[in-house]
Amino acid sequence: MVDLKRNKTDEDLIRELQAGRRTAFDEIVDRFKAPLYNFIYRMIGNAATSEDLLQETFIRLWMNRDRYREIARFSTWLYTVAANLARSELRRRKIRRWFPLSSGGGYSDDSNEERTFDLPDESADPERDYERRNIARRVEEEIQKIPLVFREVIILRDLQELSYEEISSILKIPLGTVKSRINRARLQLQKKLKDLC
Repeated sequence: MVDLKRNKTDEDLIRELQAGRRTAFDEIVDRFKAPLYNFIYRMIGNAATSEDLLQETFIRLWMNRDRYREIARFSTWLYTVAANLARSELRRRKIRRWFPLSSGGGYSDDSNEERTFDLPDESADPERDYERRNIARRVEEEIQKIPLVFREVIILRDLQELSYEEISSILKIPLGTVKSRINRARLQLQKKLKDLC
């Protein structure tokens, strides 16, 4: 049986919501609650606060549903709302806490080709699982030292798998700045984690 909800684009759902179909809101929430929560949690680092900000994101969606225009993708618009709420929370609390993200490469200085570095592939072996957890813990510790401007672009790119263009639109920074920040963050991590490679 075909899932008709999944065949609708995000833009179809927001148009339906704008047209007054309230169940479209539930479908949007179902589609975006997990990725948005993960994004907010990695920015904030507190589960309860992240849940509150997720709810606030959806409240703002509901209240401002008629303001969305198809200038940007709906997901970009929604991530922008969540990112702004997370940044406001960080400013309010004046904290600098940092969270883990996936491994990734960077850009070489002389090209736009992305380089990658990977943590060793681990199997289900208990000894390797233990080693993997230790590596993950070490990566988390090093990532805690990365400033927010680098953390947010890495989370959006490597964890949320958004395009550079979407990140640029969400954070309202030039595309070149997005690439530069991702590159700088990845290079910092590579230097700090070179003993793991």
